[in-house]
Amino acid sequence: MMSRAGFRLGLTIWEATRKGAAHSRPGPSKTNMTKMLSITLPDGSVREVPQGTTPADIAAAIGPGLAKAALAARVDGELRDLNRPLEADAQLALVTAKDEADALELARHDFAHVLAEAVQSVFPGTQITFGPATEDGFYYDFAPRDRPFTDEDLPAIEAEMRKIIAADKPLKRKVWSRDKVIAWFRDHGESFKAEWAAELPAGEDITVYSTGDWLDLCRGPHLASTGKLDSQAFKLTRVSGAYWRGDQKNAMLSRIYGTGWLNKKQLDAHLVRLEEAAKRDHRKLGREMDLFHFQEEAAGSIFWHTHGWTLYQALEQYMRRRLIDAGYGEVRTPQVFHNKFWVTSGHWEKFRENMFVVPDERPATEDDRPLISGDAVFMALKPMNCPAHIQIFDQGIKSYRDLPIRMAEFGCCHRNEPHGALHGLMRVRQFVQDDAHIFCREDQFLDESKAFIALLRRVYDDLGFTDWFVRLATRPELRAGDDAVWDRAEAGLEQALIEAGLPFEWAPGEGAFYGPKIEFHLRDAIGRSWQCGTLQLDFVLPERFDISYVGEDGEKHRPVMLHRAIVGSMERFIAILIENYAGRVPLWLAPVQAVVATIVSDADDYALKVVDQLRAAGVRVEADLRNEKINYKVREHSLAKVANLLVVGKREAEEGTVALRRLGSEGGQEVLSLAEAVERLRREATPPDLA
Repeated sequence: MMSRAGFRLGLTIWEATRKGAAHSRPGPSKTNMTKMLSITLPDGSVREVPQGTTPADIAAAIGPGLAKAALAARVDGELRDLNRPLEADAQLALVTAKDEADALELARHDFAHVLAEAVQSVFPGTQITFGPATEDGFYYDFAPRDRPFTDEDLPAIEAEMRKIIAADKPLKRKVWSRDKVIAWFRDHGESFKAEWAAELPAGEDITVYSTGDWLDLCRGPHLASTGKLDSQAFKLTRVSGAYWRGDQKNAMLSRIYGTGWLNKKQLDAHLVRLEEAAKRDHRKLGREMDLFHFQEEAAGSIFWHTHGWTLYQALEQYMRRRLIDAGYGEVRTPQVFHNKFWVTSGHWEKFRENMFVVPDERPATEDDRPLISGDAVFMALKPMNCPAHIQIFDQGIKSYRDLPIRMAEFGCCHRNEPHGALHGLMRVRQFVQDDAHIFCREDQFLDESKAFIALLRRVYDDLGFTDWFVRLATRPELRAGDDAVWDRAEAGLEQALIEAGLPFEWAPGEGAFYGPKIEFHLRDAIGRSWQCGTLQLDFVLPERFDISYVGEDGEKHRPVMLHRAIVGSMERFIAILIENYAGRVPLWLAPVQAVVATIVSDADDYALKVVDQLRAAGVRVEADLRNEKINYKVREHSLAKVANLLVVGKREAEEGTVALRRLGSEGGQEVLSLAEAVERLRREATPPDLA
């Protein structure tokens, strides 16, 4: 039964609809009555409104405050334009700035469109391609007519964007046929858009959004008008090159990045974070600390320098000791596999575009023959270790008494990431994971999951990450296995989190294609979050590879497979460590834990004695005997983030002491006996699992 308020709302909207239509069409007849829809609001109340009513109409009927605050609507959970008519009975929730995640997504999407319109206004003849919202802003890729854009172009573009926002142009959604879209973009010299539209399914309706005469191909949704954006809440940040469709064989485009927020206060806070992040950028610190470098000839692969590899090894050896203590056995598996394994696992179908594929044949050496015949079977560099570990499990008969089997590998993997997506250590093509798989009985996976979570907690504590949160990612649209299997897997991981006492949030549709997963997200020193650890429960791959163990009943049974990692990619985690600590990583991880620096050459022999004693105590130490002033040496080693500088001169040599300077310390230096300094640094440099 309709409430009195619902009746009044329905009547208000009905009257508004009739008045709006009175001058354009005859009134309703008995054979042409407007259909009424039942719209359920978040409080459970049901509103009866005419078909064609928009969420904006409902917001206005509820009150002028809500009409002003409403930005968009969720209709049966789908985010939609505020002015898009309702077609059927639905659940409706109006989106305001208080719904920050949705509001930011909308604002950033709109900023990208305003950017594109502004660029074409300032630089006529520029072609548009695509520009999505990102985690903290937006970007758009352009094909300039005359020259690539530069950072010097950004102020003029920003000024034009503010004009477009001030004009408060309505953003209107239109549905066109594919042929009309192609024709429009071709007629307007937009070859990139026309090319993209031509590849969409024939007969498919396509949405475009216009602001006056300007329009773009877009699914939406958008804010009602450009004036809903805060013209002081965005900033264009940089310009870079990007290939059309991420393929270096295609045209080079100019990508303009920006950051966008709901208000200026949010923008200012973000710019402060960006300034701090720039200081902490692992690529900059990597150069200053002489850790690694990259070259175009090995795109996405790292050249580790001595100091960088020392840091890498310190982390890997620590992780190895933790795994051994937790009952894992380490294995090593091949880099290249026959593609039949990837076909069986499902990666060949769902992941092949991200794999490096290699024909299994010797290349031709004759100039008149093709390099590759095209007849060879395909091999692939492994993008993950799962099928390889299954092969080890499948060697010999396994009994229920053998389970669980915990199999770890610091395995080198390769993924064919687009050139434009590569980003320092954060996004590479060659990487190593702290990867492991647990093969267990179904009655064991709960205890194994809880044990893994306890291990992960211990590692994060040791590495200094105490602020982290958990998400449970469920079945994606593209997946293997039936729903009954997914039901069991999702319920199992949920139970593991509950029993481990970990609060979590759901991430619908974000699981792996073979199973749901728990994601562990770290927050760093400046508030950014990084997904590192994962625990994935898999009933699918054991079935696909037909692996089994002999149960207590003498029959064959399928094991459960747990995919798990704590830090994930070692390379990416080292980048996170560097940026979290601004280069001043915990001393036990530091590539150089101390430098002994001389004031005068008379102290060289004593300095080498100090170095020998520190090395004997297990401290990673270097000597600086250069004929440079001590203040120069202090500045140089501070830039390289050396935590401890032991300064020695003639007096220290005679007295058997050192002057200890700490990186970042305001208290000057502390004079210690050599024995005391060695013991103190030995304790501080000891990894936490060995302390």
